[in-house]
Amino acid sequence: MDSDYNGGSGFLDPELLQLNEVSSLAIKSNPYLAEKLFDQWLSLPETTLLVKSLYNNAKAGVALNIAGSVSSPKSSSGNSVPPLSPRSSSSGSPRITKPRVGPSVLGSPLRVLSEPVKELIPQFYFQNGRPPPNDLKENCLFRCNQFFYGHADGLQLHEFKPLTKEICKLPSFFSAVLFKTIDIAGTGVVTRDAFVNYWINGNMLIKDVATQIYTILKKPDLRYLTQEDFKPILQELLATHPGLEFLQGTPEFQERYAETVIYRIFYYMNRAGDSRLTLRELKRGNLIAAMQHADEEEDINKVLKYFSYEHFYVIYCKFWELDTDHDFLIDKENLIRYGNHALTYRIVDRIFSQVPRKFTSNVDGKMGYEDFVNFILSEEDKLSEPSLEYWFKCIDLDENGVITRNEMQFFYEEQLHRMECMAQEPVLFEDILCQIVDMIGPKDEGYFTLHDLRGNKLAGSVFNILFNLNKFMAFETRDPFLIRQERENPTLTEWDRFAHREYIRLSMEEDADDASNGSVDELGGELWKASLDSCGVSVSRIFVSDVLLNEHLRVSPDGYLKQCRAEEDYRGYGS
Repeated sequence: MDSDYNGGSGFLDPELLQLNEVSSLAIKSNPYLAEKLFDQWLSLPETTLLVKSLYNNAKAGVALNIAGSVSSPKSSSGNSVPPLSPRSSSSGSPRITKPRVGPSVLGSPLRVLSEPVKELIPQFYFQNGRPPPNDLKENCLFRCNQFFYGHADGLQLHEFKPLTKEICKLPSFFSAVLFKTIDIAGTGVVTRDAFVNYWINGNMLIKDVATQIYTILKKPDLRYLTQEDFKPILQELLATHPGLEFLQGTPEFQERYAETVIYRIFYYMNRAGDSRLTLRELKRGNLIAAMQHADEEEDINKVLKYFSYEHFYVIYCKFWELDTDHDFLIDKENLIRYGNHALTYRIVDRIFSQVPRKFTSNVDGKMGYEDFVNFILSEEDKLSEPSLEYWFKCIDLDENGVITRNEMQFFYEEQLHRMECMAQEPVLFEDILCQIVDMIGPKDEGYFTLHDLRGNKLAGSVFNILFNLNKFMAFETRDPFLIRQERENPTLTEWDRFAHREYIRLSMEEDADDASNGSVDELGGELWKASLDSCGVSVSRIFVSDVLLNEHLRVSPDGYLKQCRAEEDYRGYGS
């Protein structure tokens, strides 16, 4: 058989092999492979028959008309066949063939490979959030049509509250701010199309409640909530909640109540302490549950988280008692009188150094109302997370993240001196340190970290030992009956017990101003004792601080705690 092939792979064009199952690039990169493949092809019986047939046809002058075949340059004796153009996918060259699935025209025995199947990845990112499912969307549209039936012009503000609560599933006191958010133009009405466009088409429908509230309250150009953002919903709460109707005639106290609620929210929720409440902080806290509770409960005082009026009353009255000149600012000398002079001067100095929290008063050496709210919440419930951080920063003098023996001894020295002045048996610091180590069980007995204190029910007592003498003595002489009462109602925090106890005392003092001393004192004493018992508070625990104070005023030497000598600063519980 005559052939122009001389055995050299360098003269073999890979595409002449017409092996669609093998990449032409692989053949070009390995000439030896092309030679072997060509030899194998020539050895096939079908190839021999084909070559002989083509050879005979060529000798007879029969035109070749085999699909995919090309003429060799040596067989072109004239200009009947045009020269081959450079290979390109767009040139239409007969040398370029598209890959085909199936056996080769020339019957190559190589294994047939199928083209890879492209996997269709569903869309997972949506700029405005994932669209709601069709059934949920249709159900919401049906409910909207019911609310807007007969209101072709739209709903006014007083008609919008049921829509807020039943369709949006938000507290009813969000209706005003939601209404204004949708009614951007200020027309005074919200149409069906406007509501559907904001709530359904804006994908608010499928967001969780925290994200919905965050989106509604925050300013468009910010990525966090400020204290100002909460004022509209608190104004609506004050105007509509039945438990706050009595404040309608006192707008000043309405404003103070709203401020106190906001300060409490940011104290517990804004852990960074920068007055910028993020979505993550909002989701991690219990504010949403408290809002829903406040919307369902007619007695606002039963909403112990954030919204209780009794809690506001106690905080405000405590501040007013210390602010003797009523300039809405208190200094060190004012704060040292808190809790019947329970705190030491050294801890008060640390508070006014603004180490635990920066003051918002913007007045040098003065604490504002918000700063006092942070203080009293920390002082009366030392087991809360913000309180632990507050007092830990106070004791950590060098701010290195650990509390050492020397730092604790620095604060306890004043406590020890006060016990000596009260003619009480002093407890040496070495004994106190051993007691604290047993109470906390730190990972390293040489120092205490914030992690050691977290989750420990005795952590608050450690701080009381170091700088609050009255609570320290109450802890040493704690009543077993009180412990049993606290265990029976563990849902109440130390702050809840303190606020209830103080509210009863303050309300008795208000009643005493309008009635005779004998009958009111006798009746009020019974009411107070009954209320304290229902709250799980022992009367003996309350009186202990007053007994200590009386002893302190009687035996304190000259030159020590002179601020305590003012009798008008002492307001006894049972005197």
